[in-house]
Amino acid sequence: MIHRKEIRVYYEDTDMAGIVYYANYLRYIERARSDWVREVGIDQLAMKEAGVVFAVRRVEADYVTPARFDDVLEVRTTLDSLSPARMVMMQEVWRNDVLIFTAKVLIVCIGASGKPVRLPAECRLLEM
Repeated sequence: MIHRKEIRVYYEDTDMAGIVYYANYLRYIERARSDWVREVGIDQLAMKEAGVVFAVRRVEADYVTPARFDDVLEVRTTLDSLSPARMVMMQEVWRNDVLIFTAKVLIVCIGASGKPVRLPAECRLLEM
């Protein structure tokens, strides 16, 4: 399943060269992952009340070509792999048929103590 989220580039997203500032791609893919989590039925507020939260452990990013002010982008998110302790998400940012950015994101869960814990059952039951 591919989750899709549309993002418009605002002036505040750009740098002095008029292109999207590199760190903003991380914000774009975070928004898309948050929407994906909600759409697959995972309640992050309930997780937090239970003392468990998601944490990004690693991001491998590739900036392919720049996006610019007023571009309409699409973030595509897929679940690449799943184990009891981690999820790996593949995320791509597209402008029409042009690939702009790719990322492989390793997600884990941490407990209230800040130490790693297993993914909640609803996460471990996700289908790829």
